[in-house]
Amino acid sequence: MRKTLTLQNLGCASCADKMERRINKIDGVISASISFAAQKLFLEVEEGKFEKIVEKAQQVCRKIEPDCRIVY
Repeated sequence: MRKTLTLQNLGCASCADKMERRINKIDGVISASISFAAQKLFLEVEEGKFEKIVEKAQQVCRKIEPDCRIVY
């Protein structure tokens, strides 16, 4: 399953890079990439795991940048 999600309040490219690396390590993620310029998270995940993965990705984002939110 592929989805494009919006990132709100993503403040720096370095933080986006850290988030991308950590999200790619989440179990069930096939691929994840973040476009800082577009404020988007491009996510491909195993079927049936989308909600759980987005929840974990949100936790990753908040640890790196507390005001960042994933919107879908």
